[in-house]
Amino acid sequence: MRARRGKSGGPTPVAVLVRDGVLPMELGLIHQLFGTARDPSTGERLYKVTTCAPRPGRIRTDADFPIYAEHGLEAVAAADTVLVPASHETDETLQPGGLGGELTDSLAGVIDGSRGRVASICTGSFVLAAAGLLDGRRATTHWMSSAHFARTFPSVTVDADVLYVDEGRVLTSAGEAAGIDLCLHMIREDHGAAVAAELARRTVVPPHREGGQAQYIQRPVPAEEVGPTSTSASREWALGRLAEPLSLGQLAARDAMSIRTYNRRFREETGLTPMTWLNRQRVDRARELLEQTDHTVDRVAAETGFGSGTSLRQHFQAVLGVSPGAYRATFRGR
Repeated sequence: MRARRGKSGGPTPVAVLVRDGVLPMELGLIHQLFGTARDPSTGERLYKVTTCAPRPGRIRTDADFPIYAEHGLEAVAAADTVLVPASHETDETLQPGGLGGELTDSLAGVIDGSRGRVASICTGSFVLAAAGLLDGRRATTHWMSSAHFARTFPSVTVDADVLYVDEGRVLTSAGEAAGIDLCLHMIREDHGAAVAAELARRTVVPPHREGGQAQYIQRPVPAEEVGPTSTSASREWALGRLAEPLSLGQLAARDAMSIRTYNRRFREETGLTPMTWLNRQRVDRARELLEQTDHTVDRVAAETGFGSGTSLRQHFQAVLGVSPGAYRATFRGR
């Protein structure tokens, strides 16, 4: 993980590829997050965002107003990062190889370099799949479109339960709001948790949302399960006690549930088991301490509930793929 910069050392060029029927919310959230991200020490913009289209000009949206894209595919070729928001007009009609040669070549060319990446929001994943960029990879899309996506692109492994999937050069996210989660994740990977957290605060969204799409899929609730059964109280309680050795029994007791019921409810609400969720919160807190303090790894481990530097290293590596020392070297001191 390294801070991304443009080829000249300036802001990283980001292209937003829009098509007829684009969702204004998705276009706006990309500009809001990437377009306002700034270096905390210099105040300089970290990204230069350009809106483009397969053919420059007037672009229909799914609202009652159009937008104008001044740039064409040359902006894709010049970008380090390309984001493809959804177009409900065309996305679900796409087939493998059906995107068109020029657009396919442009998108593929981004990830041919050493640093380029392409990401989609919502059903923009159909564009990436039609271009062949998702073959043999994991991907996600809006849960309502996931079954159709899986049938149309059998070479892609579809995970409909997550908010986003990061496959390195190619990233996909679920429905519109999950685009916020994806953008914050990308910015966090580029420039660290502090930059992403500041953007989240300014946008009034959580810097990291729990769970996945599973919590948003409508399911009938049996009559005997109706009632005050949320696990939110225990989660809030745990977040204030990450340094303490918390047990599953303690968490369940906070919500007055049996451990078996608590496990089931927790997974339904967050998409994660209670202890997996707890460890991720501890890793996120460890990231902040590694970026913002000079604490030793053992002290960070003590303040995040891992107990020992060895335990912290194991969990940190499992979640982020790097050691605490390597993470600090990357994101401290910018």
